Amino acid sequence: MTPVEIIEQATVEGVTLTLTPAGILTATGDQLVVDKWLPTIRDNKPCILRELQRERRRAKVLAMLEATPSTRYAVFVADASTDPVVVAVGIREIATFEMEIPHKYYDGMTLLELIEKHSGEHYANT
Repeated sequence: MTPVEIIEQATVEGVTLTLTPAGILTATGDQLVVDKWLPTIRDNKPCILRELQRERRRAKVLAMLEATPSTRYAVFVADASTDPVVVAVGIREIATFEMEIPHKYYDGMTLLELIEKHSGEHYANT
């Protein structure tokens, strides 16, 4: 099973997998069901963590777009000192996506200029 399938199936069975603000994976629900899922969760923990972190970043850019209806795009970088730098991007009414940019090539201002240029081309063509 993929991490997404594990999260979805656990949810169907009443187990909620979440990240604490500190990035710790928690499983809540009926303890018997949680206990049933623990071996699968342990075996796939790194992948599950990455998926939950990805979804957290996606939710962040969507919330940024929701909070500021006049903006066309939102960019979120949790930590620009990592290698690679993980960048979540949301472009209103187009897409959300993530990029991993090697730290030595990451330049936030250049990235913003590129997103502005290319998202603007889409809006001009619609």
